[in-house]
Amino acid sequence: MKIGNYELKGYASLAPMAGVADRAMREICIDFGASYTVGELISAKGLSLGDKKSLEYLFNPLGNVPSGIQLFGCDPIVIAEAVEIVGKVNPDFIDINMGCPAPKVAGNGGGSSLMGDIPLASKIVKEAVKVSKVPITVKMRIGLDEDSLNAPELAKACEYSGASAITVHGRTKKQMYAPPVNFEEIAKVKKAVSIPVIGNGDITDGKSAKEMYEKTNCDFVMIGRAACGNPFVFEEINSYFNKKEYIAPSLEEKFEVLIKQISLMEKYKNKRVSMLEARKHTAWYLTGIRGAASLRRDCGNINSIDDVKRICEKALEYNKNL
Repeated sequence: MKIGNYELKGYASLAPMAGVADRAMREICIDFGASYTVGELISAKGLSLGDKKSLEYLFNPLGNVPSGIQLFGCDPIVIAEAVEIVGKVNPDFIDINMGCPAPKVAGNGGGSSLMGDIPLASKIVKEAVKVSKVPITVKMRIGLDEDSLNAPELAKACEYSGASAITVHGRTKKQMYAPPVNFEEIAKVKKAVSIPVIGNGDITDGKSAKEMYEKTNCDFVMIGRAACGNPFVFEEINSYFNKKEYIAPSLEEKFEVLIKQISLMEKYKNKRVSMLEARKHTAWYLTGIRGAASLRRDCGNINSIDDVKRICEKALEYNKNL
């Protein structure tokens, strides 16, 4: 499968998680084998109006693997304007979000709400393709709810309008992230279109990635929440498919990566924002270790990278004899 001019290596990509998959996380995940990444979703309207915060998201690094930028909105003309702005930073592709269920996105007619208006969704893709110098892709869900599983129809409309690939999260807008993903509906999308289809949802390791490939016949897979505090998941999946032994990182090695990630966050953002966000990232890295509950309470008081280091030292002390 190709994204833009790149032939993808590996087996899994990083999902564009808002407030999570920032530049630092994307760089770390690439270090561990993510095949491509997509930046945090950006408001097309914000870009068209010159909103400073929206413009800050535009940095598009990581030239050694494909890197895309994701837009959300519900006005075809505004989306087209945003695509032209985004084009100035030379992304490898631009993704249109038709899957986010968050109220601030879907509640304003964008994200997964577009699944309820296929003609509008199709027009958005068409207008984006008209002005874009790079491939336009689409990320969607399987429908608004169990009574409107229309992802195949939406995917066909997007393909007809010029989309180059489709990513499908195997849940409805109403389901959010709770029940298991619906492989059958993703498989229906794959059968409905001739462009690549990327499967998304509940992929946590090599075995679950293989299950997604086999049950949907998708062309690629995308990892979301399983990469939070665990960028090593990409290395694990690549090893699984390449039939190579995977050696999980030690706790010391995990914390070295955490410190590097927080250091990059501090480099790319102002200190206050980076330290507030470091609290959740540090908590994610503590998942599954002895003393995690107590250590997570400490995460709420992180104000510097030294605080992160002290939590890591405390965690190592708790777990040194295991």
